[in-house]
Amino acid sequence: MIGGSQSGTEGPENRSVSAHYGRIDLVERIITALRAAGKDPEALEAEDLAPVDQLHTRGREATLKLARLAGARSGMRVLDVGGGLGGPARTLASEFGCAVEVLDVTEELCLAGAALTARTGLSHLVRFQHGSALEMPYQEASFDLAWTQHSSMNIADKARLYSEIRRVLKPGGRLALHEIMAGQTCPIRLPVPWAREPGISHLERPERIRTLILASGFRELAWTDETTLAAEWFRKRASRHRESPALSPHLLFGPDFPEMLENQARNLQEGRISILYAIFERQ
Repeated sequence: MIGGSQSGTEGPENRSVSAHYGRIDLVERIITALRAAGKDPEALEAEDLAPVDQLHTRGREATLKLARLAGARSGMRVLDVGGGLGGPARTLASEFGCAVEVLDVTEELCLAGAALTARTGLSHLVRFQHGSALEMPYQEASFDLAWTQHSSMNIADKARLYSEIRRVLKPGGRLALHEIMAGQTCPIRLPVPWAREPGISHLERPERIRTLILASGFRELAWTDETTLAAEWFRKRASRHRESPALSPHLLFGPDFPEMLENQARNLQEGRISILYAIFERQ
């Protein structure tokens, strides 16, 4: 996940977003939980980390679906915008052979993601860059595929976000998104995984996002509403997490993660948020 409506990484909103996600002891906590789950932290597969690093609706299954929709393949250079701990990036690398650059505004997530990637032996394909999605540190036409998976909710200036994504994509390159957007009912119930207070939550209605992306110079290839499917997934997941497994997103989000999960399910059921998949092509 990523956030921030300021340029660079030092604006007050970016600091608030980083404070929400950043934990300096995250790697140690994950390693301890891996051992408790019977995993060897020194010999990990990317999939071993899925319970804690696929921080989006329907987890790793959704990452694989989006990758197939986007046409991910070996040799592609991918930019994961707001990729956090790097779960989708490691999946794109291990399952599809992509070279992935993770850009995230939270430095602690970049450091933890790089450490976990090294333990999976994927550092030659996945690297992490601390930076803002609104001022990307890349040259024009650098990537074949841009990827945003539940990573735009903390970004207020979405027009600038999609303009920056278009700038760094090659002509004909694709934008793959799997995002949380606003629903018909407001406001959302808090806390949720991306915000404990409304000041860092910036949701837009799907039709507004669609219009912004097209206006930024993209052509639509696919657009699918999966809100109903997501609501059912969250309902089941919220029930499971009452048991507090050792390896789960609570390592990142803290003791109020079950409440976040419950609110996520209610927000979906009450039409306060929606979940969309989409693929666009840079013109």
